[in-house]
Amino acid sequence: MNLWGRVFAAGYDRAMAGAERTVLGEHRSSLLATAAGSVLEVGGGTGANLPFYGAGVRELIVTEPEEPMARRLERRLADHELPGRVVRAPAEELPFGAESFDYVVSTLVLCTVDDPALSLAEIHRVLRPGGRLIFLEHVRSEDPRLARWQDRLHGGWVLIGHGCHCNRPTLESIEQAGFSVSALEHDRFRGAPAIVRPLIAGVARASA
Repeated sequence: MNLWGRVFAAGYDRAMAGAERTVLGEHRSSLLATAAGSVLEVGGGTGANLPFYGAGVRELIVTEPEEPMARRLERRLADHELPGRVVRAPAEELPFGAESFDYVVSTLVLCTVDDPALSLAEIHRVLRPGGRLIFLEHVRSEDPRLARWQDRLHGGWVLIGHGCHCNRPTLESIEQAGFSVSALEHDRFRGAPAIVRPLIAGVARASA
């Protein structure tokens, strides 16, 4: 972990506070209210989702590969009465058996993983047939003009955003990984730079 990674983790919650109030918190609340049974959250970051899990969650495992984030996540998890634990693992190598979970949660994660297709394949593998992927992700714009700007500014944004890619067609990637999208909402990441404003929130069902 480099110095910028440690600085990024330390300032993440403060930098995201406005977006959590105006748009992200509402999506987290509505989406995570449906999660139940055995739940895996990939790339849990500093634990922004933890306050929104309901009583239907029987088991919660949260993966996070970045050590500075994982330490903050563990401290936040200790403040909640959730049947959960933190596992240090990347989305591309989930250390769980096939068909282990009823739900997988991915919020602002698929923009930063090294390999989106492999990550989604792993998510599909660990979900039980018919299990659900809950997602909240910023994506490539459907507006060609903005999409071109996302491509132009992509390299600089990856550095500033500590590996965040602003131009990934994440919805298409989810569908190509064998998921059927059953609920979808398009929104805007208000207050963020234009290249990361397009936002999708929804639920997808894993094929058998």
